[in-house]
Amino acid sequence: MPDRDPRRGDGDDFDWLYGPGDDATRVVGGPSSQPYGGPPYGPPHQQPHPGQPQQRPSDLPPMQFPDERRPAATPRRSGGGGGAGRRWLRPRRIIPLLLVAWLIFLIAVPVWAWGKIEKVDATPGGERPADQPGTTYLLVGSDSREGLTKAQRKKLATGNAEGRRTDTIMMMHVGGGPTTLVSIPRDSIVPIPGHGRTKINAAYAYGGPKLLVETLEQSTGVRIDDYVEIGFGGFVNMVDAVGGVEICPKQGIKDKDAGLKLKKGCQEVDGAQALGYARSRHSYATQDLQRVQSQREVLGAIAGAVKSPSTFLNPFRYAGVVTAATDSLRIGDNVGPISLGRFAWSLSAAMGGSGHNCTVPIADASVRWDKKRALTLFGYIKAGETDKITKAVCTKDGLPAR
Repeated sequence: MPDRDPRRGDGDDFDWLYGPGDDATRVVGGPSSQPYGGPPYGPPHQQPHPGQPQQRPSDLPPMQFPDERRPAATPRRSGGGGGAGRRWLRPRRIIPLLLVAWLIFLIAVPVWAWGKIEKVDATPGGERPADQPGTTYLLVGSDSREGLTKAQRKKLATGNAEGRRTDTIMMMHVGGGPTTLVSIPRDSIVPIPGHGRTKINAAYAYGGPKLLVETLEQSTGVRIDDYVEIGFGGFVNMVDAVGGVEICPKQGIKDKDAGLKLKKGCQEVDGAQALGYARSRHSYATQDLQRVQSQREVLGAIAGAVKSPSTFLNPFRYAGVVTAATDSLRIGDNVGPISLGRFAWSLSAAMGGSGHNCTVPIADASVRWDKKRALTLFGYIKAGETDKITKAVCTKDGLPAR
């Protein structure tokens, strides 16, 4: 048996390990009670005094271990360093704000411009055709020089005539069938209420929009729902606002009266050239019949350019188009903004191949209407059956299909 450690005293040198009494030979605790590899109750200098109750492992307070959870993130301070104060600059926040601002802009510009449009009473009195399916618009291009300076009149070769006459007369029907655009040559001989038989453009000179609408309703049997008129200045400004349009004359044109000189073939033209092209007739053998076709060509080009995405994505172009369209525009006092927008949208459809565009049926180059064919065409429009219109009654120059 090994010698005792002389540094320990006599007596119960191992009481601190085994405990006194009958349990002296019982090992207290075990590996699980010695988490730190030392005695279960601590070193000798921390043992209870003999006679005092000793604590067992089950009586000890639970052990405290370091908290291994990650500390909560410290909130960023507002202000510098990319904190919360700059979160609104993130792309996912900026893009929706820009889209909302752009939508407001697209709506605000027409609303502002709407108040600048001149309203006129174009509703005739007396007996009129009954309500018909769809909506029929009367589009008038007047030769009004109102708002043009002396220099502009010289540049556009408009002359200095006062008042308004109708260089362009078109009826456009929008309904369940294909959109149908019909040109009425201004030299057409028709009965004008109170003025006998004469050229149709005289109706406007005699009685303004009301008499022109009444004359057309009595001659065609079609009820005119909405009236739209644009002058020389507005026409030119519209073309310039969209950056010019493409026209494709089939022959070279040199017309001093219209201030026009164009080569044959497709080409880009500005507002002044487009106006001259729409007015020119002396360079053609068919004169007025060719002019109405040129007018539809230019209007279709303008409508197509206005509808292009570049118009709505370019704020300067968009504002310029809307402003130009309203500066020289006159509409019936019953025409609302939705109806006017529908008119502009449908005009390009009629010219883009998805609708009909033609000249009122005529018998010969003297612009005498072919009564039978004309009544057939207008009968389809009255009934809202434009899907039944064929080339037999709808041709570009109004003459029978060849």
